[in-house]
Amino acid sequence: MGESYLTGLGASAELQAGITFWNRYGRTLYNTSVGQLAYNASFPNGTPRSKPVLRTTSQSRIENSMINWALGFFGPSFEEVPNLTLANFTVAFDIVVIEEGGTENDTLASYDSCFNDNVDSTGYIGDSDLFTYIPLYLSNATTRLQNYVHSGFTLNTNDTYAMQSICAYENGYIGSSDFCTLFTQDEWSGFENSLDIEYFYDYAYGNPTGRAQGIGYLQELLARLEHQYITSSNSSVNSTLDDNPTTFPLDQLFYADFSHDDIIVSVITALSLDYFRDLPSLTTVPPDPNRHFILSHMTPFAGRLVTEVIGCTSSNPAPVQNHRTQYYPTQYGYNATTATNKFIRMRLNNGILPLDTIRGGFCNGRTDGLCAMSKFLESQQDAYELLNYDYSCFGNYTVTNVLPGKDYDGTIFA
Repeated sequence: MGESYLTGLGASAELQAGITFWNRYGRTLYNTSVGQLAYNASFPNGTPRSKPVLRTTSQSRIENSMINWALGFFGPSFEEVPNLTLANFTVAFDIVVIEEGGTENDTLASYDSCFNDNVDSTGYIGDSDLFTYIPLYLSNATTRLQNYVHSGFTLNTNDTYAMQSICAYENGYIGSSDFCTLFTQDEWSGFENSLDIEYFYDYAYGNPTGRAQGIGYLQELLARLEHQYITSSNSSVNSTLDDNPTTFPLDQLFYADFSHDDIIVSVITALSLDYFRDLPSLTTVPPDPNRHFILSHMTPFAGRLVTEVIGCTSSNPAPVQNHRTQYYPTQYGYNATTATNKFIRMRLNNGILPLDTIRGGFCNGRTDGLCAMSKFLESQQDAYELLNYDYSCFGNYTVTNVLPGKDYDGTIFA
């Protein structure tokens, strides 16, 4: 198959993600009626709702991810009256496609405008590091598999690593692979850690451009929380789009942006969410199972980062220990007129992120992942200054990468 396309399994995962978002958030946000199956583009009195704006990059698989997510959220394939042609399926929402692949500003593909990320010695530190780790955990497997290879062809550990990669890609393409059974559990743990190494040292604290690649989307998140347009850009933000209510509305009940896994990693880095500032080992085989930076947990297939704004009557609400399903907005005593105390909570996939590990201690004091919005905004006041954007992305510097890996804190200063 070609490169950078969405597979059928990927489309299925995005469809399910859209359905999950509708059930978890949409039903409450839109105060659905009893028995309502799917999104309704009109209010009960027939007045049209304002259209949500979905943003995506121009890459094929990202656009198709958005399409399939929208099929799940807006529900045209499970309406009461079947829509056999899915006619006018996109009429309920608007789409903003942001170009990627050149040098344009695009927070959903921020490496395009951060030129040093495309310099081999800087942008691919993790790629270099993982090739020092591969022989540590795959030498035995390479020797074992050599017994099944035709004479005249000698396997090396990179060949064996390619077999592990084929397993992963075939699982994402056709759902299974005979390459998967060739390796032990410890060898798969090593493979998992190899990707931790690649992404930590390419896109997170282990790379001088790690913060820079996430700051643009963080600036957009803060702008949405504060209901402010971005009138000029000092990062990957496209201020032409973000100073326009058509392409960057500020009054939506939800926002949905479709991007890449590495952008999620860089946004977490720009947030200084130091729970994940846990350097992957370049020497430990098998890796520590209790490490914090595990890419397969952070950005699995159809991974997603959700920021929730939660209103409470109390400025110090009691933590809720048990899971509960919310069937309608006022079920647990919520009243929009008195819920004036706003909190931020972030979900990475289905896990609640520990915002109390944001650097500076602004969000300390809670065990449920909530952070008062004022404190969250305060915690990010210096986010841009921490990353030294212009020098990180455009400066003339040389990276000396010394094992066992270096923590750049996601930036570099002259």
